[in-house]
Amino acid sequence: MKSLITTAILATSLFAATAANAHAPTQLEQAIAGEHRSDKNKARDMYRHPEETLIFFGFKSTMTVVEIAPGGGWYTEILAPALKGTGKLYGAHYPDTGEDNYYSKSRRKLEAKLATNEVFSEVELTNFTPRVASDIAPAGSADMVLTFRNLHNWKVDGVKQIFADSFKALKPGGVLGVVEHRMPTSQSLEKNGKSGYFPQQLTIDLATAAGFELAASSEINANPKDTADHAKGVWTLPPVLRLGEQDKAKYLAIGESDRMTLKFVKPAK
Repeated sequence: MKSLITTAILATSLFAATAANAHAPTQLEQAIAGEHRSDKNKARDMYRHPEETLIFFGFKSTMTVVEIAPGGGWYTEILAPALKGTGKLYGAHYPDTGEDNYYSKSRRKLEAKLATNEVFSEVELTNFTPRVASDIAPAGSADMVLTFRNLHNWKVDGVKQIFADSFKALKPGGVLGVVEHRMPTSQSLEKNGKSGYFPQQLTIDLATAAGFELAASSEINANPKDTADHAKGVWTLPPVLRLGEQDKAKYLAIGESDRMTLKFVKPAK
């Protein structure tokens, strides 16, 4: 009888330990929930779906990852701690030329942000310039290159170069993950190029021309309520809300933009 009781106790303990381990948060989950992220930034998770998006791309905390044009560091806040100690994060940013322009100011602002918290201590910044060949990471070193909501800034020629830089940085079999404001097929880039949206098929065509293969697409970041036809382009919507109080409730109800989420792969051979 004692043997049966002991066996039952051991079995219960083993089950409890297994259940606890099964629900232990991953490094990515811990990064997303981290106290270093402001409530304002966490409020964007419902629109940007960082965990689902990174899992779709195949993200692992042991990877070497390049984030192109991290801007204010919204995704950097997640990627840096999710890779810290186990992987590597390069932030490919516009260089600081010392000039008083948007690009240099953006670089200095990000550098200041990275200095505020130990979770960013392993991030390495590199330089890139759209339309100019750049080493965003050592050639053939990256498992994954990511860019979020940037293609519209680079225009077609810039996207071509960035995709070429990404191809060079990636290992064979490496992933290029793209999230971008999606221009409806009813609109043309020629007429709507300043709207902040970019065509999905053109994105696929440019990536394919750079040597990539489309591995998968996802509607994780889709928003059917977004018509992409707004007075101040995509910036009419949150979080920018460029019209201020004008029709604010309407645009908050729409939410952030409709976005394509595309996973490309550099062929293994």
